[in-house]
Amino acid sequence: MKSLWLILSHPRYFGPAWVFTSINIWFGTWAIYIPTVKDKLDIDKADLGIALFCLSLGVFTIFPVASKLINRLGVGRACWFGVVGVSLTAMLPLMAPNYYLLMAALYFFGAGNGFIDIAINTLVTEIEKEDKQNFMSAAHGFFSLGGILVGLGSFLIPVIGSQVLHMGITVILVFTINLYYRKHYIHIVAAPVEKEPFSLKLFKPLLLLGIIGFVSFGSEGAIIDWSGLYLKEVAMAPELLIGAGFLAFSTTMTLGRFLGDGISAKIGPIKIVGLGAFIAALGYFLVLTESTVLSIIGFAFNGLGFSVIVPELFRIGGNVKGVDSSQGVAFIAGSGYMGFLLGPVILGFIAESASLSYSFILLLCLAFMVLGITFFLGRRGR
Repeated sequence: MKSLWLILSHPRYFGPAWVFTSINIWFGTWAIYIPTVKDKLDIDKADLGIALFCLSLGVFTIFPVASKLINRLGVGRACWFGVVGVSLTAMLPLMAPNYYLLMAALYFFGAGNGFIDIAINTLVTEIEKEDKQNFMSAAHGFFSLGGILVGLGSFLIPVIGSQVLHMGITVILVFTINLYYRKHYIHIVAAPVEKEPFSLKLFKPLLLLGIIGFVSFGSEGAIIDWSGLYLKEVAMAPELLIGAGFLAFSTTMTLGRFLGDGISAKIGPIKIVGLGAFIAALGYFLVLTESTVLSIIGFAFNGLGFSVIVPELFRIGGNVKGVDSSQGVAFIAGSGYMGFLLGPVILGFIAESASLSYSFILLLCLAFMVLGITFFLGRRGR
């Protein structure tokens, strides 16, 4: 909890943490209005899927150029420009008068989100280097808090009565707080790195981190998308408890991120990733018992395990020797988002052709694979 107190007591740390919160508030507010937009534009699920793919396309388009832009602008200014850009583009999807403009709006919204995600993780990495303070995990906890704020804000939907007005109020409030805190980070630039020529030796640790990112993000996406269905169809949970797995996962995810920095400082980033993978594997064992209560506890273990993996991956990726921090972060982000998008689809195919239980058996095997990779990285770092 030391890192949480650090963020709450110093504007230098709260400013970047609030950017994490902002990302989830912008995206979450759009997400709760997806059904409304679908009905407003009179499009079917297939058309909606293509439109959402445009959002993902925007994210992936920006990844190859993000690190160059961040280095040219300076990481602090890049974060601020990202805040301004997403504040503007967040309004566009809800204002789109037709399907084609919706696709364009989502593309730009996705590009803005992809850029600011890389910029803010790079910024936190640089502040940690300068100040010798760990707060990456707690900053990601503030991302989780953004989702909670969106959930609370959803109760105002009947009162506000307009999705554009709701998003407008949200954007103004979020932007105003960011405007106040920008002075505490806008001047920060990435420390120069003595670059090394490309070699397999240099690329191997990044590749392994990318695999962990793909698996971890994909697992998170799978639990978000499939935990309710698993509890309903496999664990035979009553309707009241169908959402309990996701709630347990989200709660321990937030808690774990607030505790992660202190543990990381004591045992190191590689070991905490391994510990997280081990806890997640225990969670999958409990889920696979097909008992309602044990499955919900298992999802809680999953949240606790994965809570520390993603922040640590960004921290490690931003500190790979001979690689710019923004490039390392961009590689981790790209691998992770690919897993987040493809993971639930792959598992859905397995669930359809075999069973949902087999999907979670695969997730268990992948958790052990991550554990094995951390042993390799740990031995390499000695």
